[in-house]
Amino acid sequence: MIILGIDPGTAIMGYGLIEQKGNHLSALAHGCWRTPAHTPLAERLLMLYEQINPFLREHTPDHIAVEELFFNRNTTTALAVGHARGVILLAGAQQGIPIYEYTPLQVKQAVVGYGRAEKNQVQQMVKGLLRLDAIPKPDDTADALAIAICHAHSYALDRRMEEFR
Repeated sequence: MIILGIDPGTAIMGYGLIEQKGNHLSALAHGCWRTPAHTPLAERLLMLYEQINPFLREHTPDHIAVEELFFNRNTTTALAVGHARGVILLAGAQQGIPIYEYTPLQVKQAVVGYGRAEKNQVQQMVKGLLRLDAIPKPDDTADALAIAICHAHSYALDRRMEEFR
């Protein structure tokens, strides 16, 4: 199964594409989609959409996993991230790719085993689980890979649970 994890944002949107074969995880691609500062929000969203769509067509992930929006003290930032998430949801839905959402707590729990783990702990686990030479930079990229790993673990567990129902 090929999973695209996305850490949503309007300035920097991290992505991490992983493949799961049995219990083995490997990184296929990772990086960030960026938009220029001081660009109107509508233009930034269009730029993100125009970067995401070709990526989805080229890599054809089986699933997309995206971080859920959580309450943020800065409502302007939270709204912008919400709009960026909308772009992801639209692009995935247009191509018929199932989309799954996870909270930061769920991601940390799945990757580190502790929901209140520090960012550097998550990054070290991403590096180790995917057998990478270095922690992916910027942080948004490592976060996106962590979201993909979270989905790989959660989806596998959900499928096993269904077998017992």
